[in-house]
Amino acid sequence: MVAETQGLPFRVVVLSGPSGSGKTTIVERLIRESPIKLVKCISATTRPKRVGETHGNSYYFIPAEEFATRKAAGEFLEVAEVFGAGYWYGTLKSELQRAQTEGGWAFLEIDVQGALRVMEEYPDAVTIFLEPPSIAVCEQRLRERKTDSEETIQKRLKKVKDELMLADRYRYRVVNDVLDHAVGQIQEILLQQAE
Repeated sequence: MVAETQGLPFRVVVLSGPSGSGKTTIVERLIRESPIKLVKCISATTRPKRVGETHGNSYYFIPAEEFATRKAAGEFLEVAEVFGAGYWYGTLKSELQRAQTEGGWAFLEIDVQGALRVMEEYPDAVTIFLEPPSIAVCEQRLRERKTDSEETIQKRLKKVKDELMLADRYRYRVVNDVLDHAVGQIQEILLQQAE
C-alpha cells in the first residue's frame, strides 16, 4: 500500500483468536488506547441481531440473498460460514477503504479462516493471534456469556483446538492471561510496525 496514514504507510492489522480468548475486550481497549490510529473494519453477517447489537456498529446485518450477491460480485475480502449454523460472515473490501479514508490502519477482528485469506491478499499484514491462557478459560468465558446452546459451545470448543494448531501462521502470538499485559504487548507490536 502506498497511502500515508498519520505520516505512516497504510497497514492492515488482523487480530484473531478462539472463542473466549477475549478478542472483543482487547479490540475495544486498542481502539481507545492504541498509539496508532486503528479503524475497526465492521464485519458483515447473515445471522440475526443479538440483544444490544446494532447495524453498522456491531455488524452489518445483511440478508442471505444480498450477502450471496455481494460475494459473487467480489465485494468481500474474506468470507466464511461459521460454526455450521448456516450463517455467513465476511469483511467487505470497502471497509479497508473506509479505514484508509479515515486516516487509520484497517483493524480486522476475524476468525482464523478469514485471517488466512487476508494473509494471501496482504502478505505484509500485521497478524496477531490472541491465545487464551487455557482451553478451560475459553470454556468458562463461553458459558458465562449465556448466549449459546450446549451444542454450540461444544462446536466452539472443538474449533478452539483447531485454531490453536494454526497459531504459528501468524506473525505474532499474544497470550491473554492478564488483560493490561496483553494490550500492552499488542501496542508494542503496533509501534514496532510503525518504525
